Amino acid sequence: MNDQHDHGALGDAEYAEFMELAAVEGFDVEDVEGAIEEAGHGPLPVLAVVGRPNVGKSTLVNRIIGRREAVVEDKPGVTRDRVTYEAEWAGRRFKVVDTGGWEQDVLGIDASVAAQAEYAIEAADACVFVVDAKVGATDTDEAVVRLLRRAGKPVVLCANKVDGQSGEADAAALWSLGLGMPHPVSSLHGRGTGDMLDAVLEALPEAPAQTFGGAAPGGPRRIALIGRPNVGKSSLLNKVAKEDRVVVNELAGTTRDPVDELIELGGVTWKFIDTAGIRKRVHLQQGADYYASLRTAAAVEKAEVAVILIDATENISVQDQRIITMAVESGRAIVVAYNKWDDLDEERRYYLEREIETEMQQVAWAPRVNVSALTGRHMEKLVPAIETALAGWETRVPTGRLNAFLGEIVAAHPHPIRGGKQPRILFGTQAGTKPPRFVLFASGFLEHGYRRFVERRLREEFGFEGTPIHISVRVREKRGSKKK
Repeated sequence: MNDQHDHGALGDAEYAEFMELAAVEGFDVEDVEGAIEEAGHGPLPVLAVVGRPNVGKSTLVNRIIGRREAVVEDKPGVTRDRVTYEAEWAGRRFKVVDTGGWEQDVLGIDASVAAQAEYAIEAADACVFVVDAKVGATDTDEAVVRLLRRAGKPVVLCANKVDGQSGEADAAALWSLGLGMPHPVSSLHGRGTGDMLDAVLEALPEAPAQTFGGAAPGGPRRIALIGRPNVGKSSLLNKVAKEDRVVVNELAGTTRDPVDELIELGGVTWKFIDTAGIRKRVHLQQGADYYASLRTAAAVEKAEVAVILIDATENISVQDQRIITMAVESGRAIVVAYNKWDDLDEERRYYLEREIETEMQQVAWAPRVNVSALTGRHMEKLVPAIETALAGWETRVPTGRLNAFLGEIVAAHPHPIRGGKQPRILFGTQAGTKPPRFVLFASGFLEHGYRRFVERRLREEFGFEGTPIHISVRVREKRGSKKK
């Protein structure tokens, strides 16, 4: 079945035709295959890094992702509350959830460690449990072990802060935790991380356990309701559930787990993943924000569609922006629901429309519904919006049609000349769906503005409503020496 991987979403005939085209244009076969494979990957498996404070989780995350990104992120709208990163080891890609972002002892250390670990484990396919080998196993560590056991996910035990031979004995003592072999690591110096990552790859499934849409025949589609605290997520869910009087099934788990509910809407059963179940931790602002993003990330990882709820009576905030960024980056289908619509007066409505134009640019392509969770107004519009977004998310454009379209674009709107050269899109293919992922092959570097223009035209031509689009560009290597 490995061939299937290389093809991305392309069928055999389409793939053969495409590779011929690539050869004619002077592209390296391996490079083209690599580009299709990379863009064609589905959702990546998720690894959670858990453990009590100060055992070196963030240092380890930085080591795994190979850059100091757990602290700073150069994307607009994402600050310290970033919790998921992409990593690659031995040619396999996966996501890492870092729970080291907030380690203040405000709730009593046990409560905060447990809450963070629960969300992270909930979202993960496997876990790395980090213990300070110098200190040995503490009561808090034991508590996390119990959580891990209950979750039943594969665990790799990382004995951190082992800098030399003397530390090996400290690491060996951690066999007592009953989680199997402790991997002695110094995340600061990188010692032992390779062996540990080999063990991680063995623990991680090739693809996430959540097979997407329809792979489990007849399984309900999964919707995450996300939004900042008090935006009305619970009321919306309650309204939706009560109106159709469906049996709500609460999956077993701890009180702080997001509750999944099966709800019938428009004659179809959907699985709503609620992120509103956490106890409100007012006055712990920094911590609460961090929890909110960890929880949101966990819910979005499990969902196919993110319904982003925004309080129409208040200004669109930085926190709203962060949640939108998280949903877009996770590559899920998106619907934006403006809640409390009944409470708007004319003036607020006018200003809200202006705000939407300026602040919501990054999801201008998402279906929008104006609802009231309290009165149930316009709830019936939610399902068609979700269906539209899912359809966009699963749309695939055949390679022949895509290339005819790219040819028209290049002819009508060539890339601006830079430094005496005019880069051109030579051809392209859609290597994957959920979300749609395109690889364009070009004769030179394509500027960001031009890529945005191509994305806009793709949307105008093929729809893609309610879904992010990923476009990667491969530039033809200079092969002058070979030509001669």
